Amino acid sequence: MSGGERRLLVHRDKDLMARAAAARLITAVADAQAERGHASVVLTGGRNGNGLLAALAESPARDAVDWARLDLWWGDERYLPAGDPERNVTQARRALLDAVPVDPSRVHAMPASDGPHGDDVEAAATAYARELAAAAGDGATVPEFDVLMLGVGPDTHVASLFPGLPGVRETGRTVVAVREAPKPPPVRVSLTLPAIRAARQVWLLAAGEDKAEAAATVLRGGAGSADAPAAGAYGRESTLWLLDAAAASRL
Repeated sequence: MSGGERRLLVHRDKDLMARAAAARLITAVADAQAERGHASVVLTGGRNGNGLLAALAESPARDAVDWARLDLWWGDERYLPAGDPERNVTQARRALLDAVPVDPSRVHAMPASDGPHGDDVEAAATAYARELAAAAGDGATVPEFDVLMLGVGPDTHVASLFPGLPGVRETGRTVVAVREAPKPPPVRVSLTLPAIRAARQVWLLAAGEDKAEAAATVLRGGAGSADAPAAGAYGRESTLWLLDAAAASRL
């Protein structure tokens, strides 16, 4: 692994992990806003990502974040109609966003299948790449994300970059269309590893016995990103693995 420092934190169970990660995110965002006046975070879905957001919603410290000065992005999205309960943005709204005063113009949801691109998921991916580049400015392709969060799948996938699929080998584009995801729905939009690596901090979340082998495969070293995409996910300044005891049981 390249990039900055890598740290591993193991918590007793998934609920404690979610609360601790939420507290850590509040601090990271507040610190970024104090330093630069704004912050940029990439959210993840799944049970661990949504658990973190729910814990954040319940935290008495959540008002330490200036929600109006926070840009929110997504690492991947299921290419389904807007409002579909399986979309990550729909789940994030239910878990957190509807309860805090976010600026709607700074909530950068990935395109939906009933939007202007219709069933052309490649066009949707290109549109999100353009939105990232416009927000980045100065010729950069993605903004300087302060924290980028990823759930780690049992097969070591992160975002919608699955082992063996073309997207995990992408080196030029920041966003790709995924048409053959091995878990439903098969059609998705995803950031690429180069876009992920542009973040200051990358956090990888895994809880549950079903994530234990994936965590061990990556954290023991030796796995390449083509076969274990999580191995290719790291931040410019730091990479943080957040596990519960079950997910850490094979380390």
